[in-house]
This record gives sequence, structure tokens and C-alpha cells, in this order.
Amino acid sequence: MIQNVYAREVVSLNGSWRAIVDPYETGYYDIFRRPNPRGFFRNHKPRHAADRVEYDFDTSELLRVPGDWNSQQARLFFYEGSVWYKRDFPMSPRAGRRIFVHFGGANYETRVWMNEKPLGVHEGGFGPFAFEVTELLCGGGNFLVAKVDNRRRRGGVPTLDADWWNYGGLTRDVLLVDVPETFVCDYAVQLERGSRRQGVGKVRLDGADREQRVRVRIPEAGVDVSARSDADGLARVAFEADFELWSPESPRLYRVEVEAETDRVVDRIGFRSIETRGHDILLNGERIFLRGISLHEEAPGREGRAHSAEDARTLLGWARELGCNFVRLAHYPHNEHTVRVADELGLLVWAEVPVYWAIDWESPETLANAKQQLGELIGRDHNRASVILWSIANETSPGAARDAFLAELARHARALDPTRLVTAALFSRALDPEHVTIDDPLGEQLDVLACNEYLGWYAPFPEGEEVEWKTAYAKPLVMSELGGGALHGYRGDPGAIWTEDFQAELYRRQIRMLEKIPFLRGMTPWILKDFRSPKRLLPGIQDYWNRKGLLSDRGHRKRAFYVLRDFYRRLASAG
Repeated sequence: MIQNVYAREVVSLNGSWRAIVDPYETGYYDIFRRPNPRGFFRNHKPRHAADRVEYDFDTSELLRVPGDWNSQQARLFFYEGSVWYKRDFPMSPRAGRRIFVHFGGANYETRVWMNEKPLGVHEGGFGPFAFEVTELLCGGGNFLVAKVDNRRRRGGVPTLDADWWNYGGLTRDVLLVDVPETFVCDYAVQLERGSRRQGVGKVRLDGADREQRVRVRIPEAGVDVSARSDADGLARVAFEADFELWSPESPRLYRVEVEAETDRVVDRIGFRSIETRGHDILLNGERIFLRGISLHEEAPGREGRAHSAEDARTLLGWARELGCNFVRLAHYPHNEHTVRVADELGLLVWAEVPVYWAIDWESPETLANAKQQLGELIGRDHNRASVILWSIANETSPGAARDAFLAELARHARALDPTRLVTAALFSRALDPEHVTIDDPLGEQLDVLACNEYLGWYAPFPEGEEVEWKTAYAKPLVMSELGGGALHGYRGDPGAIWTEDFQAELYRRQIRMLEKIPFLRGMTPWILKDFRSPKRLLPGIQDYWNRKGLLSDRGHRKRAFYVLRDFYRRLASAG
């Protein structure tokens, strides 16, 4: 991984790629299911009139990158399997420089070749990955081939069943990144946990000349510190400054310059503290209530996965209009543009990995993959002031194997980033219709409790609507999911399901209940906008859409949007 690729010298490979849909993996295996040395990655052309070559990238269809294949062609709407992508590009080797091909994300397993040579394999649908291609560049033209396979797997992360669309393809930016022979591959510059003045920095170099003088400068804060990197390329610095602290009300970003003797990279970073004290969440030492909303990475105003800064500005702009200071990016890492725009807009962020429902808790390989995806998320976003919570799971059932798996993920998150808080979305447990207790053993591993509850939707409100919430832990609670479905424009009696009136009344009842929970410190209702899901089958209402959005799939506001907006305005004005 290369930190902050957008600040580097890059050549975009976005645009139209040639694509071959290959449901039987004919281009990878022979008839005995062995890898075929004459596979599609060779990009063979007939050598003479009688030469049989049963594929041709150059006359194959086109797919947009970044983009999912499901929304680009009607015949691929439900497709799960392999698609081969091919892109030609001119680039020659440059003296003293290294070239990497960087993928912002591809779902799910990606195998990559360049000029017929294998680059590597990546598993996971949402994390960035890169391969060096310096030695493979030709003086003339080059070609890159990627086989992307989005089939669901029992041992995958996520596993076989998920309540969102399994968009396949090269869904995020593909870039050629040009760096020096020894370059800054990673850095973290932030405040120590709980501090509002004491900063720490970590810089790592990659290349042959790893022992160098490293310098971190924040000119507007008067910070200029240096250290010598060790044989592994790691340098650490410490500094103190009077920062104007980043917050939703004042999302101050500083120019941060990270320099080595052979490289230099510039970022915009905010400085803030996040911690808990008893039932409270403290931002910059002050208590805060997280007025949030959950959202999927679905494009606003069109079909398919969101991927651009413009998409992020629209989605997060809707959250700001709703009165939010917080968003839950469910149920997987969203693209890098989203967290960078959140930095600019002043929206706090819950970032999550797709450890979801019935993960294979017994599998060491599944655990290793979950840790890899968590590492990719933290490695990419650990300089984003907006991110305050790493979420390690959603709606998982307690048990010895699950508890051990998630305890290891919590330890891994803290080892990679001790400055942020760890959470997970738990199930609520009703002892009786009027009493709900949060006592999941996973709570011991979390800094912030979170709970998904759907009273009024999947479970009825008790008579009189009086619900007593209890917790086994002296920790803050974020109500991470609540709500119900409505079809935009469908009006009727508030007791008639699927109407906007029903959804609006459900939100009113939820708000009355939530206001009485003494340890509640935030909420992210489900969800900002309707999103695609193959599990939602009701004709005329769902039609493969989860309709719990406060906005329709095209961005039309439902009545419940205004109910929640008015509540958040009241909370904001009350301080």
C-alpha cells in the first residue's frame, strides 16, 4: 500500500477497459481445472489464418472503470463470477523511479498480470492494493489484465449472505503511481490519544536506501521535527503545538509535509482528540452527542456503486442537510474520497470492515483475511481526523469462537492505531417486551457500545411504548441501526406498513424512546438512502431495493427525513 496516492505523480487508468465475461473461468483453467499457461492473461492473437484463439480482447465489449459491471449492462445485473479486464497504456521505464499500479478497490478476488507476467492476487472487495511494475515496463506499449471474481464464499469476508448488492468489478480508481527508488510509503501524523497538544509521527520508507534523515513540518503550527530512520525504514518523531482543533463546527485542516532525503509528500490533516469517560464520548475534551446516519456506498441519482469525490459530496451533503455531525460508513470500507470529503465537511466517521452475520469463526484463513482488510482500512485512513471509530463487526451472535475472533480483531485495531476508539454493532437482547439489556460479551473489548434495534419494524413496541434499556458496561452507547421501510410517494394511514406515514410515525416513536436512555451518546438510523439488495423481493414495493432510506434511491426526501432533521436541529440548538 502507498499512503496518499492522490498526492503523488500518477497516470490515471480510469476509463473504458475491454472486458470478457467468463462464468466458467475458461480463460484461467483448462478442462482438468488446472491453471492454463495459455490463459487470457497472455492476450494472444492468431499467428496465421488457421491459428485457433477463442477470445479477443480488442473486439470485446467495454466496461467503465471505476465502475461495477452489474449496473452497466442489464444482462450482468445478477451476475456473480469472473470478468477479465484489459487496458493498454504507453509508459517507459524512468531512471531512478519506481512505478506501481494501484487499485483503490476491486470486488472480490483480483488476479493481475502485466505484459503476460503475473503481478499478484488480492482478496477483499474494498481495500486498496498495489503491485510494482517497474521492471516489466516496455519501451513501447504495455497491457494490464485483471481477472475480477465476485463470487460469494463461505470463508470470505463478508461471507455468503449479506443485505447489500454484491457489485463486481474494478469499482474504484486504477492509477499508475510514480515514486523515487526509495520513497515514503506510509506515515501517520496525529495527536496522542487524550491529548490536545502532544503530537506523534511515524514515517516508513521503502527502497534500498532506508536509513535517511526524515522531517515532518506543519508550517502553520510551527512544527518542524526530524529523526533518523532505522534499517527497516521506520522513523518516529514527537512534537507539541497549539493546534486549532478539528471539529464538526470548525473542520480545520493543516498542511503537513513529510520529507525524506529522497522523497516528499504533502497532506492535509486535522488534529483532534477522541476518548471516552464513563458513558460519555469526548471530542477535544468536550462531551458530544453523535447525530448520525448510516449509509451504503451507493451512487446518488444513478444505479451502481459510488466511487468519486462528487458522489461523496452529494451523499455527505445530504447527511449535513439532515443535521448530522456523524456518519456510519456501513458495512465495509468506503472509498478514500468519502473520508477525505468528511474531513473537509466536518463529519465524524464510523469506519467498518465487512465482518458481517455468519462469518466462518473457526477458520484461521478467514481471521487472517479479516485482519488484512482491517489493516488496509486503518493503513489508508489513519490520517483522517474525521474517523473516530473503527468498527470490527456487525450483527454477530455470541459464542466462544466468535468472541475469540473479534477479540483478536480488537487487539489488532489497537495495535495498528491506538489513538482511535473501537466499536462493533451488536444485537439488542430483550428479556421481556419492556426491558432490553446490552450484555454481549464482546462489550468487554469495545470502547463504545453499539446496538442495532428495530422496535416497531422487526419487533413490536411493547404496549404503552415504555422500554427500559440497561447495559452491563459503563460505556457510551450509539444506537447504530433503527428504522423501517417506506416507498417514496406511497401515502396512507400511519398504521399502514410501507407508507411514508408509517415510517415517519415509527421515527417519532423511536425518538421518544431514545430520549429516555440515560447512557445513549449517539445514533445512526438505518439508512440515509434506499439501496440495492437481492434479499428484498416484494414486488411493487421493494423490487430488489431496501426501502429503509430516508431518501429514495433517486434522492427524494421521505416524510421521516424531516422528522429526524427536526429532532437533530433541536439537539443541536440545545447544545
